[in-house]
Amino acid sequence: MKMKIQTSFYELPTDSHASLRDSLLSHIQNLKDLSPVIVTQLALAIADLALQMASWKGCVQTLVEKYSNDVTSLPFLLEILTVLPEEVHSRSLRIGANRRTEIIEDLAYYSSTVISLLMTCVEKAGNDEKMLIKIFRCLGSWFNLGVLDSTFMANSKLLSLLFEVLQQDKTSSNLHEAASDCVCSALYAIENVETNLPLALQLFQGVLTLETAYHMAVAREDLDKVLNYCRVFTELCETFLDKIVCTPGQGLGDLRTLELLLICAGHPQYEVVEISFNFWYRLGEHLYKTDDAVIHSIFKAYIQRLLHALARHCQLDADHEGVPEETDDFGEFRMRVSDLVKDLIFLVGSVECFAQLYATLKDGNPPWEVTEAVLFIMASIAKSVDQENNPTLVEVLEGVVRLPETVHTAVRYTSIELVGEMSEVVDRNPQFLGEPRRERRRHRDTPVGPPGASLQPPRADPVLGYLMKGLCDRRLASAAAKAIHNICSVCRDHMAQHFHGLLDIARSLDSFTLSPEAAVGLLKGTALVLARLPLEKIAECLSELCAVQVLALKKLLSQEPSNGLSADPTVPLDRLAVIFRHTNPIVENGQIHPCQKRPWWPRGGHVVAVVPGAVPLRRRLCPQMVSVYRAHQHSCFLYLGSILVDEYGMEGGCRQGLLDMLQALCIPTFQLLEQPSGLQNHPDTVDDLFRLATRCGAAAVAAALRVPRGPGVAAACPAPRCRFIQRSPVTLLRSQVMIPILQWAIAATTLDHRDANCSVMKFLRDLIHTGVAND
Repeated sequence: MKMKIQTSFYELPTDSHASLRDSLLSHIQNLKDLSPVIVTQLALAIADLALQMASWKGCVQTLVEKYSNDVTSLPFLLEILTVLPEEVHSRSLRIGANRRTEIIEDLAYYSSTVISLLMTCVEKAGNDEKMLIKIFRCLGSWFNLGVLDSTFMANSKLLSLLFEVLQQDKTSSNLHEAASDCVCSALYAIENVETNLPLALQLFQGVLTLETAYHMAVAREDLDKVLNYCRVFTELCETFLDKIVCTPGQGLGDLRTLELLLICAGHPQYEVVEISFNFWYRLGEHLYKTDDAVIHSIFKAYIQRLLHALARHCQLDADHEGVPEETDDFGEFRMRVSDLVKDLIFLVGSVECFAQLYATLKDGNPPWEVTEAVLFIMASIAKSVDQENNPTLVEVLEGVVRLPETVHTAVRYTSIELVGEMSEVVDRNPQFLGEPRRERRRHRDTPVGPPGASLQPPRADPVLGYLMKGLCDRRLASAAAKAIHNICSVCRDHMAQHFHGLLDIARSLDSFTLSPEAAVGLLKGTALVLARLPLEKIAECLSELCAVQVLALKKLLSQEPSNGLSADPTVPLDRLAVIFRHTNPIVENGQIHPCQKRPWWPRGGHVVAVVPGAVPLRRRLCPQMVSVYRAHQHSCFLYLGSILVDEYGMEGGCRQGLLDMLQALCIPTFQLLEQPSGLQNHPDTVDDLFRLATRCGAAAVAAALRVPRGPGVAAACPAPRCRFIQRSPVTLLRSQVMIPILQWAIAATTLDHRDANCSVMKFLRDLIHTGVAND
């Protein structure tokens, strides 16, 4: 019934609305003692009916008058009054903006009636916990709608009752949660503090009285209540954020609010402090925009205390074994801590904070878990530390790369991450990379694996030596690869002397225990260094770097399919792609590009023929792409066709070929869409088809108008598709495929898919614009 009212109410004749309403009200009254789920669904149906039934004026007043005098009817009456404000902004209801405005005004007019009813319910409820929960849920719903009068609510006994419940040690968890939710809703509702000053003052004072209750909950180890209090404290700070920043320590900017959050940050469970993260993000953003040194100095001490608390929360358990997990809940918490520290460090000063953290390691002998947590925070801020005249950075790097292999694995793991983050320090101090030894260059056919490493020993190049030790440890290999990638990206010129060592690693990439992302990152770093070699050496070195991947590709493609599946070449293809993408040497005019010789391209056609999901590697593979698409109608082929148009559409000799490609791709596409519910079942195909069709038109106009390629194209032709349709639509319009494309475009105009509908409408808009412009 609820779904019918939500989606099909417009089908019901107007003269049947009243009878449906009366039937639902009678139904819910008769079923009030059944399952709460049934009552809630019926309440939603009544609420949705009231919102859509424009003739039902003053529905709140009607419901209150009908049921408020019957104690047994109060629970379902409160349920209706709870869901009614919640449904006002429901996207499931077919009501316009004017009707919503009318509804909100009507609910605001009767809001005092609801509050009076809630007070009556409180008096009748006594110690009935379930009834109090319903009352608080209903009040919170009306707060969320934002229609309650601030002055009236500031003097309401309901507000006092909320804080009484929260202050009592014996309050049950369910009632405590309901009261906390209601207070949070009230705080959210008064975010415009100046216009809600009376209620804001009452809420401010009320929340400050909850500190003792929080400590009691901590003493009783009641985590649920602790989390509720922290939510309330955080919402308080969020509401008065502007006051805290603009008038710190004065009135509603009282900094006791921050003290409450820092008390929560001291709780041993990290889930508690995590609740407040959004506030600290916003505080940092506001202070950054304020850019007032005096204001910043006021908050410095608070941020320092927060950072120390976060460092404690980032500590692993003393009995933890192995490396820190990054994908579990605690690992995600640490990542959020890292992001927060980066956003707030400007208030404390990254140089000062980095030095203080290092001092805790240097001057003491902390347990391994404390050391690891400190190194983790240091890694978060390392890039923001000023590099100029900062001996601490060099001292830290020297100490880290001298860590013995006997330290805890987690400490080594995080120290490797810190080294990667300090790549700019390495770039400014190339002595950490040392000088390559001649005997370190191996013959290219000699494999490098763990336990060998061509970048050792660490005496000559301490940073690379330290990272190579990590690379040969399966637990640390991915972290070490990422660190090497960072150093190659920043220290390209200094790493050029180590290219052959990197090449040895690349040849033996599969002998290391690397994640796919780490392996690709290592190759990316190698390619970046390759681009800094002398121009005459790049071609040969590039060929050597690609040789391993090309051989792997050949081996995969030569294998017979097993279990009905072809070998997957995506790994070597991804690796080749990253090599080509990042080998970008500086080539002067008249010089031959060292990457011009590409003997591996013929393999590309073989890839497309063997693996239906593979991409065409060059324009001449277009016929193969069309052939594979006939057998496997994946929309990605249409998308790839549009990419080919972008790449080669400016070449005059390609224009007709691209249109032929469009026509060839359309045949199996139309067959796919002609299936029952074809448009609805394949919206991605529709999207990519009309994107391709429009781009083919754009390519035709660009060629017809002889638009040049290069940076000036945008200025010379700001809207190439539009200009094509205005001046040279003949090429596309004469194509045999134009009429069926237009027919499918018209059929797809009603398709309920945003991206697909947008592509179709853009295509039709450009065609319509042709006629308007020509007229």
